[in-house]
Amino acid sequence: MPRPSKPSNVPAHGGLGQLRIIGGEWRSRQFSFPMAHGLRPTPNRVRETLFNWLAPYVVGAHVLDLFAGSGALYLEALSRGAADALALDTNRAAIASLRETLATLKCENGQLLLGDALRHLESQAPTPYDLVFLDPPFGQNLLEPTCALLEDKGWLADEAWIYTESEAPPSSLSIPASWRQHREQKAGKVYYALWQRG
Repeated sequence: MPRPSKPSNVPAHGGLGQLRIIGGEWRSRQFSFPMAHGLRPTPNRVRETLFNWLAPYVVGAHVLDLFAGSGALYLEALSRGAADALALDTNRAAIASLRETLATLKCENGQLLLGDALRHLESQAPTPYDLVFLDPPFGQNLLEPTCALLEDKGWLADEAWIYTESEAPPSSLSIPASWRQHREQKAGKVYYALWQRG
């Protein structure tokens, strides 16, 4: 007997993932997010390590997450006391899900924007950001031009912190000369690095 065909409105990489906030005001709160092709939510262990590195710098920070996806890094920063945070993504379902999460949390200092990161960065920054998360889809050559625009268009505070995830070792990336690498680690095939603008 033939299998029933999948309805045409079900995405090929559908379903829901689960996200747990690790620390801060919303510690241990769990939320779902829509799965999508190429989505790689930052693992809990890596997220915990990253925010241990950033512990002195998150409270009161202006945060920018240019490839939000599940929103794991964005929500973690808000939970840990960021002054405000802006997240972008091209996935309408991801942004809608994050809007629902912010409403559930009664969070008023989180902003969301449906749009392309590179196009957004072409404009001059309204205010410089203290902390930026860069976790773009792999295989699309997005990381290096994003870094260049952040630097060239005035998006970064003088001593901003920038977190990157990449498929290539950080040493092989074309990173602005004013950024110095602070920490690096690898999980599976993904390289994680934290940079500070000098």
